[in-house]
Amino acid sequence: MMPYSILKDLPFWQAHFHPQAFVYMNPANPLIVQSNNTLFLEVNNDLYRPARDAVGVFAHLEKSPEFIHTYSITPLSLWNAASLGLTAAGIIDRLETYSKYPVPPNVKTDINELVGRYGKFTLESFENDKLLLKSIDADQLHYLTLHPKVKPLLAEQLNERAFFVPAANRGILKQCFIGLGYPVQDLAGYVDGDPLPCALNETCRDNESFTIREYQRHAAESFVGTDAQAGGSGVVVLPCGAGKTIVGLYVMSLLQRRTLILATGVTAARQWREELIDKTSLKPEDIGEYSGETKEIKPVTIATYQILTFRKRKKEDFIHFGIFNAENWGLIIYDEVHLLPAPVFKFTAEIQARRRLGLTATLIREDGHEADVFSLIGPKKFDVPWKDLEKQGWIATARCREIRIDLPATEKLRYLSLTAREQIRTAYENPNKLPVVRDLLKRHLNDRVLIMGQYLDQLHEFAREFEMPIITGSTPNTERSELYQRFKVGQISTLILSKVGNFAVDLPDANVAIQISGSFGSRQEEAQRLGRILRPKKDGSQAIFYSIVTRESKELDFAMKRQLFLAEQGYSYEIQFTEVE
Repeated sequence: MMPYSILKDLPFWQAHFHPQAFVYMNPANPLIVQSNNTLFLEVNNDLYRPARDAVGVFAHLEKSPEFIHTYSITPLSLWNAASLGLTAAGIIDRLETYSKYPVPPNVKTDINELVGRYGKFTLESFENDKLLLKSIDADQLHYLTLHPKVKPLLAEQLNERAFFVPAANRGILKQCFIGLGYPVQDLAGYVDGDPLPCALNETCRDNESFTIREYQRHAAESFVGTDAQAGGSGVVVLPCGAGKTIVGLYVMSLLQRRTLILATGVTAARQWREELIDKTSLKPEDIGEYSGETKEIKPVTIATYQILTFRKRKKEDFIHFGIFNAENWGLIIYDEVHLLPAPVFKFTAEIQARRRLGLTATLIREDGHEADVFSLIGPKKFDVPWKDLEKQGWIATARCREIRIDLPATEKLRYLSLTAREQIRTAYENPNKLPVVRDLLKRHLNDRVLIMGQYLDQLHEFAREFEMPIITGSTPNTERSELYQRFKVGQISTLILSKVGNFAVDLPDANVAIQISGSFGSRQEEAQRLGRILRPKKDGSQAIFYSIVTRESKELDFAMKRQLFLAEQGYSYEIQFTEVE
């Protein structure tokens, strides 16, 4: 074997292609692939960005400190990549292109094995509305069908490679198989649902022209599918402000079917309604709202997650789940699917014959239900890096800055004596945050600013101090709509928002966000809050996202976790230390 001392002195192309060069790759590369399926990526490397984009398709970002980012290759990350058409050979090629050292053989084996499982088991339709579970591997099918969770879900055996499956078990069977490590590719098709003529308008109500962006068209068509690649269920991942709603409208125009839209709240529901009326041929009387305030069933019905999960007592049934079968829906759209309440998964498992479109800015779920999204809503059908859309001008350029401050001297020692929960709240409600925000507001006098937080007492204190309007969960929907409208037209330049402002708030001119507290280490929330300021600005100005964090506290631990999302999307994260007098 040629020693490393000789290989390292050869030109790269000679070392790389030398027959004995399998012991050596390229030390200038930024990636180290570990045998436990962990990837280390050097940030201060000229190839960092292309390497990050290459591996981000099939690996999850786990840690993102200053110099080395850590990714993990998981079964779910590989299956989502496979659903987008990436092959095992393509994944291994990406690793070898950017790796410093040879990719461990067991990693290649794992990738080939796991990617090879996607599509090995399929669900297909059969005559008389029957389904068939099929596999190219008769032995694996035989042993998996003996599993105690799988066996009760099957009907009779057709042959050594196929079992009949009752249509009612379609969803739960997919959940079981993915739990066993074998995703089932669902090719069984869908009921058409009742027809509903729906076309996209060429102009909006304000007489501005309306056209579908190329990536929105690609996203919708990837979901609908072609003769060569089946569609009809899956998730489209796009940044906040990139027009996920427009993707939903375009899918509706392609399918022309009655549609049930599930939204995060009344504000989101009404924004969907406005977009439908503004940009499609649908009339107001075609669209119904099903919420705590109104319960209408129309050809297009927009329901809130809150009403779907309402029940009078904990052990009683969810009384509004009947809406799923209230009409012969041809499409169900799950807006912000990363927030889909766990109880809705149960009913989603029972409606697998309906086309299902999930829309989200991130597949991250804090409750660990990513596998349920994959199996019940569908695999990822389309994804585009946030920074790509930023470069193309479809979302605003953003800077992310963390401002670290101390607790007041009188609080530092008391903090040490508190319980963990009390420490978290004390750090989040650090009174030194108020003068920092005051300075930021002075700096951004001519900007449109959102102050966002978790704790109501803290938010109300800021509202009193700065004499600013505040929106919380208890703010009536009419008042919320009025404040949002006043912000849009420039009558007010600053809004204070609780968690209700994390999503479904269309404030295109907001260009500064100040985060004073959050939901612990939620990357999901970080995505939504950043998204509030990412809609492109008319003047092309840059957006700025501030997080004010207490040093030497549990809040700092959570902040470091939240940075993962920003690093995952390619944003740099500036850290500033500020002394408060």
